[in-house]
Amino acid sequence: MLPDGFVYLTDDRMVLSLDYITSYNFVGRPIAGYYDKVFILTKNAALALSAAQDELDKLGQGYCFKIFDAYRPLTATRDFKQWSLDLQDQKMKNDFYPNLSKSQLFDLGFISETSTHCCGSTLDLTLTQLNTDGVSTTDLDMGTIFDFFDDTAHTLSNHVSETAQKNRIFLKTLMERHGFLNYPLEWWHFTLKNEPFPETYFDFPVRR
Repeated sequence: MLPDGFVYLTDDRMVLSLDYITSYNFVGRPIAGYYDKVFILTKNAALALSAAQDELDKLGQGYCFKIFDAYRPLTATRDFKQWSLDLQDQKMKNDFYPNLSKSQLFDLGFISETSTHCCGSTLDLTLTQLNTDGVSTTDLDMGTIFDFFDDTAHTLSNHVSETAQKNRIFLKTLMERHGFLNYPLEWWHFTLKNEPFPETYFDFPVRR
């Protein structure tokens, strides 16, 4: 049972890719608190996101959202903190933080012990486009992968290609029109401006 005001994201127009239940993420293993490949949001955020997808549909270009993460339990953020303290564990460094040490990730604001994700109205996402086969999709070029901890992941970075810069602005502008605010250090991170639980950090698990 989800708390009142929360729903499962079930919009089948979107691609759901939950990296934190796999071993391919910046930690290199499944994250504590994630048990099933489901996405949970506050109802307000889910409705706003679906409205943004409606706008994409009207473009007729096959664009859709690809979701990496939505609600995140407080247990997961504590797991990130414990991981950061083990400075010997560097197995995902080359993929996710090649230019930083683990000890810098909290200080520079890329990860934190309490996250707006825990409030239920924040999500990490990109844009992808339906291929001619009508089934598979190709992600738009955003210049970096999701959870790439580097200055180049800053939304307005000019150290990525012109195409990537334009795609980031396209995503940011679209989300802003539907009530979401971008976290400027991460092009993929958006929070509903009028979130219903802005000061409540939930800790129920991500499961069916």
